[in-house]
Amino acid sequence: MKMQKISVLLPNPFGICTYFAEENLMPGRFVQVPFGRTHILGVVWDTPIDESFPDNKIKPIDKMIDDFQLSKENRSFIDWVASYTLSPPGLVLKMALTGAEFDKKSRQPLSFLPPIPGHAEVSFSSSQQKAVDDLTRQVKQNTFSVTLLDGVTGSGKTEVYFEAIAEAIRQGRQALILLPEITLTTAWLKRFEKRFGVQPACWHSGLTPKTRRDTWQAVANGSAQVVVGARSALFLPFQKLGLIVVDEEHDSSYKQEDGVLYQARDMAVVRARLGSFSVILASATPSLETYCNVKSGRYQRLVLPERFQDAVLPEMTLVDMRSKEAKEKGFLSIALKSAIAETLQVHQQVLLFLNRRGYAPMRLCRACGEKLVCPHCSVFLTEHHHPAAMVCHQCGYTRSIPTKCPACGEEGTLISCGPGVERIAEEVAEVFPLARTAVITSDTVSNASAFDALCGQLASGEVDILIGTQMLAKGHNFPNLTLVGIVDADFGLSGGDLRASERTFQLLQQVSGRAGRSVHKGRAFIQTYSPQNLVIQALLKGDRDVFMETEIQARQLLGMPPFGRLAAIIISAGNEQLCQRAAKALISKAPFLNGVEFLGPVQAPIYQLRGKYRWRILVKSEKTIRLQTILTTWLAQLKLPSSVTIRIDIDPYSFF
Repeated sequence: MKMQKISVLLPNPFGICTYFAEENLMPGRFVQVPFGRTHILGVVWDTPIDESFPDNKIKPIDKMIDDFQLSKENRSFIDWVASYTLSPPGLVLKMALTGAEFDKKSRQPLSFLPPIPGHAEVSFSSSQQKAVDDLTRQVKQNTFSVTLLDGVTGSGKTEVYFEAIAEAIRQGRQALILLPEITLTTAWLKRFEKRFGVQPACWHSGLTPKTRRDTWQAVANGSAQVVVGARSALFLPFQKLGLIVVDEEHDSSYKQEDGVLYQARDMAVVRARLGSFSVILASATPSLETYCNVKSGRYQRLVLPERFQDAVLPEMTLVDMRSKEAKEKGFLSIALKSAIAETLQVHQQVLLFLNRRGYAPMRLCRACGEKLVCPHCSVFLTEHHHPAAMVCHQCGYTRSIPTKCPACGEEGTLISCGPGVERIAEEVAEVFPLARTAVITSDTVSNASAFDALCGQLASGEVDILIGTQMLAKGHNFPNLTLVGIVDADFGLSGGDLRASERTFQLLQQVSGRAGRSVHKGRAFIQTYSPQNLVIQALLKGDRDVFMETEIQARQLLGMPPFGRLAAIIISAGNEQLCQRAAKALISKAPFLNGVEFLGPVQAPIYQLRGKYRWRILVKSEKTIRLQTILTTWLAQLKLPSSVTIRIDIDPYSFF
């Protein structure tokens, strides 16, 4: 029998390779192939055969795998993501094959019971019912559409999009729900099970290898009808996907910052377009990109303007920390401490929010001014007391807390500068010694079960004051929590980040929305040194749309996204001079093009990261220009040493 040549995409940077097979295998078939000294899983791809490759160097495949195939939609999605992000297609495929272990069979594989669309009847308000009707109609149509489900915090967005999921199940289609944080999953699962009678399949980094394998196969064969997961769930091998929901669509954690750099919200829209089905973007504080897409008519919008049942939005109080009346000592104002005392007196709960982990963000010598810095990164070491250590939050470097200055040798001159959540907890213990407190950060709660246990304590009344970071800002419902204190509303407003104002507004609005989500009226106190800042004023007045319009004008004026395109080029190397030379050599080859600007190179804000020096170039263009073509041509001109790494970030979200 004559051997047939086939193109196989491998899950590595090398991408497409040519192999022999005994038959002309169709694209999408899984095959095991030899690669170097190993044998790996690959997928027969749609790419034409490379006839220039000599036959005597082509190896035969090891075997075909008959159990599963990768659909045309999935293959097109992988190609699209690779092309848009300028990533090797094999690395995108690698994300799609995470969990695909065909050589291992579970003795008792997980079974996923079908959700029951009519398991529980739900009563809706008039605005909710209108949203339900519109969303279910879109799912029935089986055509591409994008809808923003825009509802204030506590308006019942989850229950509304559950009805769209129910309709997808009735249509015999699969549904995918993306959540920004693993800690949101447990509470969400309880609500899902109450509505549908069973639990959905879950997909996130905390799964065991067996669970990951069983879930991947259940998605591929269609027995897992509903999947809830982190951004990586977008690359699972769905065979009949009919709906994607992106909950908290504004959340920056949907942007992957290592490996293949992609924005899961935007890629979800692409996946829906390729599969001709609906995608729902749910948020109380939509991203500017989504807001502008609604204004231009590209996306539809459904509004839930009031909280569910009798709950009302919290009353907002601004505390100007510049005034003498604001505080005596410590980091909590007199007004906030008084509100805490009132809340505790009526046996209700308090949330104090500060988006800084540890005890203090910096330790400084009063004698010589020395600041303790990570030896591998250009960042200050954060002081922690539980356990006691100085920690780098970039690379994880840890050392003991010194008693004398490492620069001048003076004893007892090192002081803690600024507050972290541990320092706020210390102050709370001094002022309210009888209050039961809990601190929640990624340091104290490392997984969903630990977070769920803490939420259980809060729900049962075992915690009076909860102190935490942005982990508490999203999707949580604590019925007896009536007071939110934002300790430092100014944190995050500076630093030159394109989205600093937008992100701060979203975060503080979400945190404030944790208060008063039941029959008790809520209050939110905002401590700030910049009371006239646009973000603070918009938050105080509840003028979200006014804030968004102002942001739009600023972005339009500067030609910044979503009114222009951006790409970041990060050059890094272990040798400082080599890194700088490579950055300058790269910019010297930049083309002169109308509508395109090359900014830099400049040292990155975090100049040294994990032992590597870093320079940045920002490429800005008009929206009609495809930056990927320009970048590919430009970067191909220069041959850099292998010790120099170039990372391309299309649509950057972080500027460190």
